[in-house]
Amino acid sequence: MSVSDTLDVQLELLRKSRLVLSSSSLGDRNAALMLVADALEREKEYLFQENRRDLNASAGRLSDQMLHRLAFTEDKLESVVNGLKDLVGLPDPVSRTLEKRMLDDGFILERRSFPIGTIAMIFEARPDALVQMAGLALKSGNAIVLKGGSEAACSNRALVKVIKNALDGSAVGNGWLLQIESHGDVDAILRKDDYIDLVIPRGSNAFVRHVMENTDIPVLGHADGLCSIYVDKSADVDLAVKVAVDSKVQYPAACNAVETVLVDSGIAERFLPPFAKALKPYGVLIHGDERTGSIIDCLKAEEKDFDTEFLALELAVKVVDSLDEAIAHIMAHGSGHTDCIITGDDEARDRFFNMVDSADVFCNCSTRFADGFRFGLGAEVGISTGKIHARGPVGLSGLMSSKWLLTGHGETVAEYSGKNGRKFKHKDIL
Repeated sequence: MSVSDTLDVQLELLRKSRLVLSSSSLGDRNAALMLVADALEREKEYLFQENRRDLNASAGRLSDQMLHRLAFTEDKLESVVNGLKDLVGLPDPVSRTLEKRMLDDGFILERRSFPIGTIAMIFEARPDALVQMAGLALKSGNAIVLKGGSEAACSNRALVKVIKNALDGSAVGNGWLLQIESHGDVDAILRKDDYIDLVIPRGSNAFVRHVMENTDIPVLGHADGLCSIYVDKSADVDLAVKVAVDSKVQYPAACNAVETVLVDSGIAERFLPPFAKALKPYGVLIHGDERTGSIIDCLKAEEKDFDTEFLALELAVKVVDSLDEAIAHIMAHGSGHTDCIITGDDEARDRFFNMVDSADVFCNCSTRFADGFRFGLGAEVGISTGKIHARGPVGLSGLMSSKWLLTGHGETVAEYSGKNGRKFKHKDIL
């Protein structure tokens, strides 16, 4: 039996199990989430042991930022467990009435939320992402196919084992979760548009682009995280330094870490020296344009630096002469992920909010807040820079589709047609 044929059998079983999950009660799904959270804490030493095997095998082969993503630490365990528990407290996303309209007396139309169906998550070096995605799929009633990178094989295998064991015999079962491991399965999954309803890739730019370019299945995600901060001339310098430093150093390998800082010429001489001083203990390399270099010591920026997602302790800095110049730079070089203005001027904030066409647009706070858990979504499956279906951090609502449900009493179109036909009332009742 070929890889594709074997996968078809697995996906057919997955589809059947999905029906059990999607029709389960909120109480059953919440109970299952708690079973998983408890199991992860109970089996943490086993999980850490398997993660160390991956880290040891990857030492000297992966970059520091990739190793950081690969590590499944106490902090990451606590984060994913808290995320699962937070999901329990969120409202049921399934069969929620989104619209309700009376077409005529007793003739009621509703639009309700329902699970998308079967989601394939293909990711690199992020064991914690596996737990987040499994938890969101469980709460939202979606089946999930998980394909992690080979560098995290032991970690992912252990996590799936713990999750499946925790749910064995539960009301929702564990058949809605399928892990695939072979490299050939990736390309096979991307061709399974008859089984897979949505693909979510998480990983490097090249990896996400590969997924987007090699499937007809809808893809939710982003290829680049070129995030910028604009320090307006009216900004409070201390606040600006605090926010910009956190945006860079708190987790530089994240897609929501700042990569470019644009500084208004009216504040550059007051902001840049304390900013450079605050970055120095972290060893951040600054690639500055000519005007930046005349104020602080830095590497001479090349044009490509303003199109680079460093994902490391590096960033590009440019002095601009106006808010509009900053917006134009972001439009030309940004990726539509997360951009921020630091300002004391409400009009400047509102213009930035209206003109910057990104999934997340912030004012006076770190770009690192672009995250599903921090947004109160419980967790996230990733951040989408697309404009159709879901945008920004994607939590439960981004994993839902909808159906139109119409309940009548024998109505026919003929009754509402022609010169003497009945008239629709079209009265919204929600």
